[in-house]
Amino acid sequence: MVPDDAVIGCLGVLVIPTRGSAGPGEVLVRVRGGTETFLAWSAEPLPQGAEVLVTEYCGGRQVTVIAWADPLDELTGGIGTVE
Repeated sequence: MVPDDAVIGCLGVLVIPTRGSAGPGEVLVRVRGGTETFLAWSAEPLPQGAEVLVTEYCGGRQVTVIAWADPLDELTGGIGTVE
């Protein structure tokens, strides 16, 4: 099995919610100039539509994800781009 390190650190959106240890969901990941789907495992259940960060490639088109919140939103107060 060749590791797919390109996906680690990429952001994605859950198209099927994860169920924590009860089972995976599915994530659409922006990678290699396009988007690809992977089975997504997480420690805690995450809802459909949640933005996530891929932390590990598990082989067989499976990844581990965590919830992602853009840290720059805290700095800008969620106002978006500054002109």
